[in-house]
Amino acid sequence: MVCMSTDQNFSRPGAVDLAGLTAAAANNTGQPTGAGARGSYVLPVTEADFEQVAAQSVRYPVVLVLTSTQAPGADQVVDDLTDAVNAQEGRLILGVVDVQSDPRIAQALQVQAVPTAIALIAGQMAPLFQGTVDKQRIVDLIAQVVQLAVANGLSGRATPVSTASVPEAAGEQADPRFAAADEALEAGDFQRAVEEFDKVLKNAPRDAQALAGRAQAALLARTSEVDPGVVAKADAAPTDIELGFAAADFELVTGDVARAFDRLLGLVRVTRDVERDKVRERLVELFETRGAADPEVKRARRLLSAALF
Repeated sequence: MVCMSTDQNFSRPGAVDLAGLTAAAANNTGQPTGAGARGSYVLPVTEADFEQVAAQSVRYPVVLVLTSTQAPGADQVVDDLTDAVNAQEGRLILGVVDVQSDPRIAQALQVQAVPTAIALIAGQMAPLFQGTVDKQRIVDLIAQVVQLAVANGLSGRATPVSTASVPEAAGEQADPRFAAADEALEAGDFQRAVEEFDKVLKNAPRDAQALAGRAQAALLARTSEVDPGVVAKADAAPTDIELGFAAADFELVTGDVARAFDRLLGLVRVTRDVERDKVRERLVELFETRGAADPEVKRARRLLSAALF
């Protein structure tokens, strides 16, 4: 899970237990408050488009708020999230999930009460809060999400859902060089995204955004069908490079960054020549997914230098 300061105690006042709600509201067809015209970077999310929306988190953060018309104070929470997200001018988007219309999203995310807010950053999930919180706390949390995204190398900008209400700022359009890669990421075709980033890198081999994008896409491609049991297998065979690679990938996407880096550092120390170069290159690639400013990257870089020299 992405590490950040959040309200992770999900026994908050103002939260409504989902068990107390009906499974669906057949006669409720209205949009949740805060979605729609008021929010140029806010969109309703359903089970049909959930994966597509979540895939955008490799470009910029996606905040999800799971809500219900039956939850007191939920509309105000959505309104406050809408204001905070729109103030960031496309640095992230807000998806509003009506748990009565789409209860399976709540089940998949293991959400027990509403309103609940969750951030997705580079495919990793971090809980933000559950229940009703004050507006300033929401503003602070959204700012933290944006800061964490930048630290992880995510610098994309979302396209407004409604350009009529808030004109797109000049100079903030997405870099056209990454259009094809972005399209592939949004479609969940991570291998094609890797190939598109490679095309950009042929002309600009040291482009930081392209390197980070390629590393993130490659990580998502490798872990799209990963076996969670690979960690135990790698622990049982600590010198097996391929198992170590797969386990480190799994640990990284599930938020255990230090363990992922330490696993590959351990392989660096017990390998030589071509094999050591192979492990070093994979470790450096994983650094790219986090960004040079990440404290764990800085720590691991120091340990890598010591292991090599």
